[in-house]
Amino acid sequence: MAEPTVAPATATTASTTAEPTTLWVERTGTRAYTGRSSRGAEVLIGSQGVPGVFTPGELLKIALAACSGLSADFPLSRKLGDNFDATIRVAGDADRENEVYPQLDEVFELDLSELDEEARERLLVTVQRAIDKVCTVGRTLKAGSKVTLSFDIDS
Repeated sequence: MAEPTVAPATATTASTTAEPTTLWVERTGTRAYTGRSSRGAEVLIGSQGVPGVFTPGELLKIALAACSGLSADFPLSRKLGDNFDATIRVAGDADRENEVYPQLDEVFELDLSELDEEARERLLVTVQRAIDKVCTVGRTLKAGSKVTLSFDIDS
């Protein structure tokens, strides 16, 4: 089978000269795929109820939460130090009639007990601004995105 033709997805890195990261999925069984990147990462994808895999919808939610966390990491570490703990929980039920997630809810769990009320408020405003400005996944979901599909068929 020919390697899938995938438009390269550019990884966000400090260097603008890095090679674009190529992403693809390969079928590994009935309703089972492995997502891969040209950087060597892998993730198991399958149907709900199959142990040890993520569903595509779960990956979407995890991508949103991870993007928020990564976007907030610098302002949080600057204020809380490099070893702060954070958990971002994300949930949202699918509308199965329309096959969409009409709402995704994130909860960013942080221990800010060492900060006074004013410092907490300033930090949370800064974190929200950072997420709103640089979380590509969240910005894309809010704005919508054009998706195209083509086929590369072996003859």
